[in-house]
Amino acid sequence: MSLSPATPFFMNFSPKSSRKPTAHDWMDYLRESDGLGGILAKTEDLAKLKTIINSALTKLDLDHLSPKIEAGWRSGSQDELFLLVSSASIASRLQQILPSLINELGKSGLPCKAIKVRVKPAPPSWEVKPRQDQREKPRGLNEAAKKSWESLLERLGPDSGLRSSIEKLLKNKPK
Repeated sequence: MSLSPATPFFMNFSPKSSRKPTAHDWMDYLRESDGLGGILAKTEDLAKLKTIINSALTKLDLDHLSPKIEAGWRSGSQDELFLLVSSASIASRLQQILPSLINELGKSGLPCKAIKVRVKPAPPSWEVKPRQDQREKPRGLNEAAKKSWESLLERLGPDSGLRSSIEKLLKNKPK
């Protein structure tokens, strides 16, 4: 097939977009993506849940506890809320107001039948740190090793291949 200069020749390539992708375009990509769409949706749901819980705690005059609470739904259930807190005192305070909190959440349009409050495990009080004083690598042979090599050298014949290797070792590894 020959093409003349007048014959239009079209490729199967789509033209390049002249605009650069914006943050909105990436959000659309995340929503449409099979794997990431579910993660993004769950993250958005947790953010909405946190906002509703903050509002309910504010109405109960406990808004100071809001930053210390992590919320989520109990796995397999969408009507049992799970609150993870940093200390036992916060957990006991929340236990005292659970009926009122469930009531406030219901008024906000969040159907919730039960709330489980758990204390987050504390991080370990110790920490593994690298050694500050790294031991120096030995630079030569200690006395016992040197005497042992010299003793072996004395027992070997003058034409032994091992003898020349031991002589090099003793020569290159001074104490």
